[in-house]
Amino acid sequence: MKITIIAGSHRRESESTRVARFIDSQLQSLGIQDRYVFSLANNPLPLWDEGVWAGDPQWKDRWKPVAAQLASSDGFVVVSPEWSGMVPAGLKNFFLLCSGDLLAHKPGLIVGVSAGLGGSYPVNELRTSSYKNTRLCYIPDHVIVRNVGTMLHGAAPASDADEAIRKRIEYSLRILIEYSRALRAVRASGVADYKSFPYGM
Repeated sequence: MKITIIAGSHRRESESTRVARFIDSQLQSLGIQDRYVFSLANNPLPLWDEGVWAGDPQWKDRWKPVAAQLASSDGFVVVSPEWSGMVPAGLKNFFLLCSGDLLAHKPGLIVGVSAGLGGSYPVNELRTSSYKNTRLCYIPDHVIVRNVGTMLHGAAPASDADEAIRKRIEYSLRILIEYSRALRAVRASGVADYKSFPYGM
């Protein structure tokens, strides 16, 4: 089984990337040896344009290696900060690039990140607008790491709140792993027809 973690902030040194690394270590401790962390730090992906569909060489060079990692993944963790109550533009752009069956019928866990007491708006936005054409299946559980600057540092919890969020992350990852196993059967069934029905409604 392979789980990909998408760190959705395009800041150079972000709390979202730190949270993604923590989640990566948690997945390893849960026995997931095949993991891929894709960080949008410095916004490495250009804005979507028609060249993606036309086979433009620059897109092949930049996107093909990422797409291959996504295609071989069984599940995803999407880590998103809340910027002015929104998902960062780079993360939205990432989903525009994920056409076809890269994410289709694979489970996703949303992890919101907030410097304060926010973090819920990205959860709602991702559930509303990032699944239609990608067909990513967000699991019912999600995580919001509030006051992130005081959370998930070091091996031991620094407070009761830190301990609680660590337990919530572990629990949600265990759920994601089981969904990842279960949805393999859906993809293997041959029911999905991306040629006749390339877009969601």
